[in-house]
Amino acid sequence: MKTPFVTKEMIDEITKTYPTPFHIYDEEGIRENARKLKKAFAWNKGYKEFFAVKATPNPTILKILHEEGCGTDCSSLTELLMSEKCNILGREIMFSSNDTPAEEFKLARKLGATINLDDYTHIEFLKEACGIPERISCRYNPGGTFSISTTIMDNPGDAKYGMTKEQIIQAYKDLKELGAKEFGMHAFLASNTVTNEYYPTLAKILFETAVEIEKEAGVKISFINLSGGVGIPYTPDKEPNDIMAIGEGVRKVFEEILVPAGMGDVSIYTELGRFMLAPYGHLVTTAIHEKHIYKEYIGVDACAVNLMRPAMYGAYHHITVLGKENMPCDHVYDVTGSLCENNDKFAVDRKLPKIDMGDYIVIHDTGAHGFAMGYNYNGKLKSAELLLRTDKSVTQIRRAETPEDYFATLEGYWNVI
Repeated sequence: MKTPFVTKEMIDEITKTYPTPFHIYDEEGIRENARKLKKAFAWNKGYKEFFAVKATPNPTILKILHEEGCGTDCSSLTELLMSEKCNILGREIMFSSNDTPAEEFKLARKLGATINLDDYTHIEFLKEACGIPERISCRYNPGGTFSISTTIMDNPGDAKYGMTKEQIIQAYKDLKELGAKEFGMHAFLASNTVTNEYYPTLAKILFETAVEIEKEAGVKISFINLSGGVGIPYTPDKEPNDIMAIGEGVRKVFEEILVPAGMGDVSIYTELGRFMLAPYGHLVTTAIHEKHIYKEYIGVDACAVNLMRPAMYGAYHHITVLGKENMPCDHVYDVTGSLCENNDKFAVDRKLPKIDMGDYIVIHDTGAHGFAMGYNYNGKLKSAELLLRTDKSVTQIRRAETPEDYFATLEGYWNVI
């Protein structure tokens, strides 16, 4: 079973200052996980994690991870600006985007970020926008399906990201001609994998391709970015990834392929988001209504605005009723929000203890792609974000939205029509 990092007594105290719903993050867990990741890849001298800002775009979180040696993986103008405001600059930023506007390339160059080109045509676009930097990366898409053993994990051939092998080889040749001197390679082939085989399998594909690229394009690959894709077990019956085993698996492939090819100095990068933050965030909400019709419903004060994944993907998020952790799960509920959408459900036919009005509901694994995917449908407002510090004090790291925030972009336009 999943155990929350907060208790009913803690939430009783927190809600005296910060009403539900809110997202709360566990600083101690975040730091311990970042240190374990760094240890798993310590065998590689140039290893660096570039945290995927899209997962949890909060400056406090970025600063905590930066203190633990992480950079940022940015994919938009505002993510670049947030990184800059956190004083995360230069080679500590990996800028990986697609269909990129010129102004975003310009800012990435201004900040000294490593630009990761998604498409061959972007070479000319980048050249015209702001020139070709000396250090640059290209994103690879091998096409087809991506399998581990006999299991198909994903379908890169249907993905909009990256270049074909022929395109990426020509890209490196062209970039070299245009003055680039340091080259990297990047790929993302599967999402939220819960297997220790994903990174080693991906690494083998990239390492073999990198050896071929050096030979065909006449360039030196100095770093290979394994991107993200290492996931977490959202359901309590699955075993989590063992990052130490994953790191060791990548090391073995590194020594099998790159070292004999004279590429033993290549730096390994990762761009993890979900693995870094998801287990260390909870959405805390309160049961405020119950409904007894064809099914049993519990209505809470959060909704899909606070956590979109269940409504969007049918994703499972484990639920704990605080204070009732040891009670039998002998009731079956749909746990719902208040949006005018029938898919606004955090759980469907979920076995839980009897829920009373006023009970606190903890929705697990919301530390990544939780608050970040929020929106304002139905005029709903985004919640606050809180941080449980290592000393067990609680700090607000983003206030809740107000109606004034919602109306701010309409200021001056009320009487246009």
